[in-house]
Amino acid sequence: MQKLYDRADIYDLIESDRRTEIIREDWKVFLGDRKIDTLLDVSIGSGGMTLPLHELGIEICGSDLSEAMLGRCQSKAAAKGKPIELKQCDFRDLSAWDDRLFDCVASTGNSLAYVNNDDVLKALGEMDSHVKPGGYICFDSRNWEKIQRERQRFYFYNPFFHGETRVNLVQVWDHNADGSITFNLLYSFERDNKVIQREVFEEHYNPFPIGLARDRLMSLGYANFDIRPVPTNHPKADVSEMEWYRIIAQKKH
Repeated sequence: MQKLYDRADIYDLIESDRRTEIIREDWKVFLGDRKIDTLLDVSIGSGGMTLPLHELGIEICGSDLSEAMLGRCQSKAAAKGKPIELKQCDFRDLSAWDDRLFDCVASTGNSLAYVNNDDVLKALGEMDSHVKPGGYICFDSRNWEKIQRERQRFYFYNPFFHGETRVNLVQVWDHNADGSITFNLLYSFERDNKVIQREVFEEHYNPFPIGLARDRLMSLGYANFDIRPVPTNHPKADVSEMEWYRIIAQKKH
């Protein structure tokens, strides 16, 4: 089964100027008055979740496993007149960044759950090694505990248009016996009331409890935890009810 991450052309269909504006403003509210001038996103993908930070005056660097996604990210940054330094590497081994330190090291796009729980801990340790004293670690994630508790199977997205083509997306979640979850992403493309294209993708996730990551960060010397829903203005304040959350914590000086 093909992976959506291998099809940057479809992965980015949801992007628009309006969506970029919403993401930028969401980051602005979330980061608040924290002093962050440099940020490394270790799962930057095509840059949709991170490039908007350029417009907040933050210097962005990024890494990812996918060469295709990095190429698309570089093209988008260049089109905005804001070239970006990118490296192809796994967030479980960030040695490609040598000993460079950043005000914030982030993982965006619900990426940590692509690896097993032990590797989540390893990835957080790798991220920490590139955070300046007094700097921040940040990541976002689906609320896997809520998903496992409710065992939701179908997740529907609002349709959107790409030119004259209507794009529909439904996710079907298979809860596997080993605790992992397979996301089946079903795309259909309509024009003139006819389906003209279908695409099916499969992504495999390994749920982890938020406490696992929080305990790891505390053991690394992080404090001042802030956990908010994504988007930040979502009314759900109770962590247990957030569908998607973003967490940021500060490293001790």
